[in-house]
Amino acid sequence: MSGVQTIRIGEDEGEQRLDRWLKKKFPQLTQGAVEKMCRTGQLRVDGGRVKAATRLEAGQEVRVPPLPEAQPAAAKSARPLGPRLVDADVQMIQSAVLWRDEHVIALNKPPGLPSQGGSGQGSRHVDGLTEALMFGFKDRPKLVHRLDKDTSGVLLLARTDRVARALSAAFRDKTTRKIYWAVVAGVPHPRMGTVRYGLVKAPGHGRGGEGEKMLAVHPRDIDTTKGAKRATTDYAVLDALGSRASWCALVPITGRTHQLRAHMAELGHPIIGDGKYGGSGQENLGDGWGAQLGGEISKKLHLHARCISFEHPITKKRVTVTAPLPEHMARTWKSLGWHENDVPDDPFSEAE
Repeated sequence: MSGVQTIRIGEDEGEQRLDRWLKKKFPQLTQGAVEKMCRTGQLRVDGGRVKAATRLEAGQEVRVPPLPEAQPAAAKSARPLGPRLVDADVQMIQSAVLWRDEHVIALNKPPGLPSQGGSGQGSRHVDGLTEALMFGFKDRPKLVHRLDKDTSGVLLLARTDRVARALSAAFRDKTTRKIYWAVVAGVPHPRMGTVRYGLVKAPGHGRGGEGEKMLAVHPRDIDTTKGAKRATTDYAVLDALGSRASWCALVPITGRTHQLRAHMAELGHPIIGDGKYGGSGQENLGDGWGAQLGGEISKKLHLHARCISFEHPITKKRVTVTAPLPEHMARTWKSLGWHENDVPDDPFSEAE
């Protein structure tokens, strides 16, 4: 065991999460060990208690309690690095690359593939497939944001720690712009607007929070509802099938869990295929309500991260990446007579 250490955060180490910084310094630590040290107050920053997700700043001092010794190099090398990726998964994740340079990779994440592992997510996820996205670099690329398992579309990965920190800061500072496409039940009125309901997590149905669901909270009640967070979504109707369903563009101004799904359901226009927020048993028999259209329309979630625009952390140029629709949504567009090129790239810019 090592003794107590006090480590100062260097100028190039700021803007990192505490748990990620610590595990780089001490690879023998597990996430569970880091969280326990935070919970028991053994791990402190500038003398104060912290959480694993606390963001570090240059110049801060981290008190690290005695730690188990790292494994000798020989013992480490004897351990397998991880499960070998199967060829089909390698081909799948490499074919999902939309754009890349030496700093950033943009994927078109397939629906059904989790961004990261976690409770109930299994072992097959984007984060676990990043070895196939190294393309000659010595380190695996790193996720800088996530998409829900059943949501498809643009997902960014950083190829270096420096770029990961810069992109993460851009997401926090809201300088990136994400536009989602969705098919929703009915037609929202007005056809362009902003949803400002807060969100609070409902109790999970499993030990790991499986089945977690966000509950909408009226703006006037957010400050008095424990755990509620403010959330804002812009929406615009791009086309409609009578009064039964509409093609909407959605922009999450904030980035809360399940925000778009919970907000559209609260408006009374749940996203097609959303069993959690829309009521998968409802077949939408013409009154504009229900999460399923029936007929030839897929029962998969119709939510797609269509494009993302961000300032490149190195070149400082604006980069916009657009993702084609996944197969099940492309079939829906064809069935309903909608065409991807018939709408503006950013319908909100025309309204400004």
